[in-house]
Amino acid sequence: MCGIVGVVSTTPVNQLIYDALLLLQHRGQDAAGIVTQQERKFFMHKAKGMVKDVFRTRNMRALPGNVGLGQVRYPTAGNAASEEEAQPFYVNAPFGVVMVHNGNLTNAKRLRGELAETDHRHTNTESDSEVLLNILAHELGRSTSGAPLKPDDVFKAVRAVHKRIKGSYAVIALIAGYGLLAFRDPFGIRPLCLGKSADGTYMLASESVALEGTLHTLERDIAPGEAVFISTDGSIHFEQCAENSQLNPCVFEYVYLARPDSTMDGISVYQARLNMGETLAKRVISTVPPAEIDAIIPIPESSRPSAMQLAQLLGIPYREGFVKNRYVGRTFIMPGQGARKKSVRQKLNAIGSEFKGRNVLLVDDSIVRGTTSKEIVQMARDAGANKVYLASAAPPVRYPNVYGIDMPTKSELVAHGRTVEEIRQVIGCDALIYQDVDAMKQTVGKINPKVQGFEASCFDGIYVTGDISEAEVTALNEGRNASSQEESEEDTSRLSLPNAQEQ
Repeated sequence: MCGIVGVVSTTPVNQLIYDALLLLQHRGQDAAGIVTQQERKFFMHKAKGMVKDVFRTRNMRALPGNVGLGQVRYPTAGNAASEEEAQPFYVNAPFGVVMVHNGNLTNAKRLRGELAETDHRHTNTESDSEVLLNILAHELGRSTSGAPLKPDDVFKAVRAVHKRIKGSYAVIALIAGYGLLAFRDPFGIRPLCLGKSADGTYMLASESVALEGTLHTLERDIAPGEAVFISTDGSIHFEQCAENSQLNPCVFEYVYLARPDSTMDGISVYQARLNMGETLAKRVISTVPPAEIDAIIPIPESSRPSAMQLAQLLGIPYREGFVKNRYVGRTFIMPGQGARKKSVRQKLNAIGSEFKGRNVLLVDDSIVRGTTSKEIVQMARDAGANKVYLASAAPPVRYPNVYGIDMPTKSELVAHGRTVEEIRQVIGCDALIYQDVDAMKQTVGKINPKVQGFEASCFDGIYVTGDISEAEVTALNEGRNASSQEESEEDTSRLSLPNAQEQ
């Protein structure tokens, strides 16, 4: 999961892209990059780190031009320690192409072989995004055969790309001297939307919050399999380039990844989380009598809407029982389980008066490893809670994700191979309540009936692209983020799932 943005304007775009990346910072904190174009020349700056740390005044001054794109990176494949794998990526032929990508290719290994043996193109990193760029560049070259590039040629190339690559991808590319291209995978797994400002500037971004926060009006989401080409003169062209496309967005975007003030594929993220609180209420009632709960307390931040709705429906007081220290590094990037557990205590502090002598229901957006949940339950007990119940607004995470969320391997998932009662014993709570998978899909999907389904593989084990077997999941896990393997013998994953409100 990354955040991407592309802009075509009549005025300099460097500051605009920077501002949009700040609004998308929750989608990736590992690295950031911006590329702009002036005449036919690209100007690029990228590095590891947060947006505010990567770009200084001198870097911004070196990014002239009225067209550009940017990315905040959250690595799921390749080597997170390598600055070379920060995006955007660039190839000089044909035309000169730079690209940013959000998602994960599931057939990158095979494609890398094809590029070397058949297409005679060289890749220099382990990044699947570099593979995608070279596939796109190769197909652009084939579609024009040396002639000047036209929109129809661009769409022909995208159709060929769709036929070759598998997995999830939202892509924005800049073709030197011609314009900006964006397209989305045939299932619409990763998000991409289009906006326009009063002065005619076009912006494409992962989330609507990047458009609204930079004074652009959300025009629409890019459809699954659709491509949009905006020429340097501002003319815009759309084309459906995939066969049998269907909208199956990643449900984890609504559970946790996206900012609550975003709207994605016609679904308000905030409303989706409220709805999940409604369905969770039914599960709570069947497990713990509401009369036995004195207070409902969210685990900051993404669980708040679900917890508020749950409290309202059950008629139980909603309380803020944890205060977050926003200046402590995220627990998921700490080197090793020991450091992760220590960081939970540094990051959250319990308000004793909200726990002492009470039966409390803690609400979290999801439970992945269970390590953090176990620590938080113990914090509530240490603060004097009589009983500690735990509810998850999401169903049990039982399967790895292969579409751009760096879920741990099965052995690291606390829910894999365990019953709810066995998970409860591991976490140490007095009762554990999970969301139902079908109820989650229905309650989020009813916000926009045009959504045909959801990519929910980490919950139900169904991989919507239809090309993922058990062996392929294992192989993809082996290729996950190389640097995480070096961090600690105990910790073999970097579950980088950021909260928007932490920014």
